Amino acid sequence: MTPSAPRNTRLLWLALPGVGVLTAFFLAPLAVVFIEAGKGDAIARLFAGREFWDALVASLWLGARAAALSLVVGIGVAAHLARVSPRLRAALQVLIALPLTFSGLIVAYGFILLLGRAGFITLLLEKVGADPAAIAGAFYGPVGLIFAYSYYLIPRVVLMLLPVFLNFDPRQMQAAESLGAPRWRAWFEIVLPQVAPTFLAAFCLVAAVAVGAYGTALALVGTQLNILPLRLYALISDVGADFPLASAVSVLLLAVCSMIMAVAEIAAARAEDVNVRS
Repeated sequence: MTPSAPRNTRLLWLALPGVGVLTAFFLAPLAVVFIEAGKGDAIARLFAGREFWDALVASLWLGARAAALSLVVGIGVAAHLARVSPRLRAALQVLIALPLTFSGLIVAYGFILLLGRAGFITLLLEKVGADPAAIAGAFYGPVGLIFAYSYYLIPRVVLMLLPVFLNFDPRQMQAAESLGAPRWRAWFEIVLPQVAPTFLAAFCLVAAVAVGAYGTALALVGTQLNILPLRLYALISDVGADFPLASAVSVLLLAVCSMIMAVAEIAAARAEDVNVRS
């Protein structure tokens, strides 16, 4: 027996609890979902139903818009944090990361108190001539969901992009500008090629979160909006539960989010290669 054999045995025993938890709470339920999805004609009904294709398109469109808004705001916030003092940056990071501790229902309830029919901001806008019904009508729909999702997606973007801006060498911009390049051209030709993979990775990450989220959507729009998470919730509710079809929708949602995350991983690997070369 080699000297490393006892150490490998100890590591194996230490890994067993984690393997057991992973098997019991992830692999086994996932296997049950796949088995249930294969029962009967669930998959055929899924692909034959027009409403599920509409739900897929609506989910992707909603996730893309929420991710785009979060990325635009997150870029500005991360770029600003990179320029402040370390102490102030640490304090602001704590405040920015605070929304990540809230559940989707709490976020939805907070937005209802602000922008609902009797919300604080809605009542203030009513005093200057705005129509509360129009505000609430826009809020309890895709527009409201995009803003509610962005509330907890922007911190994820900021935390991903902040190290990129902190590690970027500003002397590259200064050298380009000293040679006569406009600031916008220096940004697009020097900064953007280095940070674009990270931007794409952040976009895909928050888009996958938005596509799979259901708590905020359920609280704001109920089951009136045709997106995959709400369609899945409707199928497993107490009234008219269809577990094989719900499992098929779960597999579809898992596949969509996995493909989005695969793009994020490829982009992250690309960003790491760029950072190593630079």
